[in-house]
Amino acid sequence: MELPKFILGDNTDYPESIFVIHTDFPRFIIDLKTDDVEWLEDFDKNDEEELATEAEGLIQAATDFYDREVARYEDD
Repeated sequence: MELPKFILGDNTDYPESIFVIHTDFPRFIIDLKTDDVEWLEDFDKNDEEELATEAEGLIQAATDFYDREVARYEDD
């Protein structure tokens, strides 16, 4: 099965939060309410340098995805 790069998620235990799940490497979940990021990968020291440079772009892409999805719902 091919997964989309980003998936929206919510949970009734966290009614104020909207989650964006990034399914490509490096996989992560971001809580858009708090901007908390949970990485679903184990990183070694070499990965941490690359992650630091890519993280800002990935998080911005997740936020852009959410904004695009919300706009599509509002247009319907």
